[in-house]
Amino acid sequence: MQSNKTLPEKRIKATVRRLTLCLVVSLAVPQLANAEYNLPSLGDTSSSIMSPEQEHQLGRAWLSMLRGAVPTLDDPLLKNFVESHVYSLAETSQLDDRRLSFVLIDSPQLNAFAAPGGVIGVNGGLFLNAYTEAEFASVMAHELAHLSQRHFARNLQQQERMRIPMMTAMLAGVILAAAGGGDAGIAALASTQAAVIQEQRRFSRQNEQEADRIGLTNLERAGYDPEAMPDMFERLAQKSRFSRKPPEFLLTHPVTQSRIADSRNRADQLKSGGQKDSVEYQMMRARVQLHHEQSPGLAAQRFRILLDEHDGDHAAARYGLVLALTRSGQYAEAAEVLEPLLASQGNNVTVNLAAVELDIYRGELEQALTRVDRLLQINPDNYPLQEAKADILLRARHYTEAEKVINRLAAQRDSDPDVWYLTAEIRGLAGNIIGVHTARAEYFMLAGDLDQASEQLGLAATRAADDYVQSARIQARQQYLAEQRAIIENL
Repeated sequence: MQSNKTLPEKRIKATVRRLTLCLVVSLAVPQLANAEYNLPSLGDTSSSIMSPEQEHQLGRAWLSMLRGAVPTLDDPLLKNFVESHVYSLAETSQLDDRRLSFVLIDSPQLNAFAAPGGVIGVNGGLFLNAYTEAEFASVMAHELAHLSQRHFARNLQQQERMRIPMMTAMLAGVILAAAGGGDAGIAALASTQAAVIQEQRRFSRQNEQEADRIGLTNLERAGYDPEAMPDMFERLAQKSRFSRKPPEFLLTHPVTQSRIADSRNRADQLKSGGQKDSVEYQMMRARVQLHHEQSPGLAAQRFRILLDEHDGDHAAARYGLVLALTRSGQYAEAAEVLEPLLASQGNNVTVNLAAVELDIYRGELEQALTRVDRLLQINPDNYPLQEAKADILLRARHYTEAEKVINRLAAQRDSDPDVWYLTAEIRGLAGNIIGVHTARAEYFMLAGDLDQASEQLGLAATRAADDYVQSARIQARQQYLAEQRAIIENL
């Protein structure tokens, strides 16, 4: 089974070529495409615009294509942080449909996006460029405003003829940014995408202003300092000023002096003094910094310097140093550096999972399991803790126990391909062959490989032929797979 963490170049190019063909055909014969594929009719906002349910289904289909084309981050702590904070921001937003899906793209480039149907995408580079939690939240509040105001559907209403090309160009832009370029098919897609973007540009400026205004208000309602948004804009403007190639985020969210001034004026009118930062966010930044560093040893040097500059009183630098030392094999020093964090934040999940990682590297699996079980008594549904427990049990070869843990987690996170990937591995070692096939099918569906998903469901159906309950479940997933395939083919 191929993980999307190491996507082969051929698979990326194949997906991009499929999007290229889709885009070119839809540009050339939009009316014919609508008739042949029975695409939804988009008109005024009160009647024939794509319904939220149609957006939801389309967004999930597109998300699977995206996951199949770009490398993603499978870090449970990062994923949990993004999800919990965006859901918290959604509580103060105008978003009615809060069925959100998330994808963390493994790229140091600054980018974030909101796609139709509640798809939220975040590059690892956002953590590198948003220096505080409030700045991170300001970007997420802005993206949620795009969703709540249904800017995509409103653009489609304005540009009836361009509806499918615009959708394709949006996803293709993300794929292009992550996949690199250099292929003839990618070049063709880029040129076609440029024509589409030119058509929609006159609508985007108004949408950006509206997303800024609504995002600022919701940022303040969520308890953050609204000044974080103009602060972030100013830094982005400086970044683009001295760069030949602006970050992808600035290509879709251009920052002008008037926009900075407008956001600053609006922020000044709101209640100041909200939350600016947190240790937890800085720890997440440290994880991303370590991930994108050339080596753990070099990262350790940087974190050590930062810790020394603050006379040892910098929890995030200390945390990053622990991770870097652990991954470079310096276990004794890692344990020594970690001790003050454990003493001051004994129940912090992030800190304890750093200790668990150190235990695992040193082969102390029982101690690692004891740490996780203690925290699970306090946080029984915590995603990173549950995955950590499944991983420890897997390493300890307690496959039956590991399967129970991962099955529970898979039921909670049934749209997470990383969880299904681990589920398939554990079920296989536990001897659950039907379970292996069904878990692989779920993974491949979420990762955009529908042919492999169909094959796995077929193998599961053959083995479960004498089991009515399992057969019924497999048939239901086969029907769902057929529906997803129809949606994607209709693109």
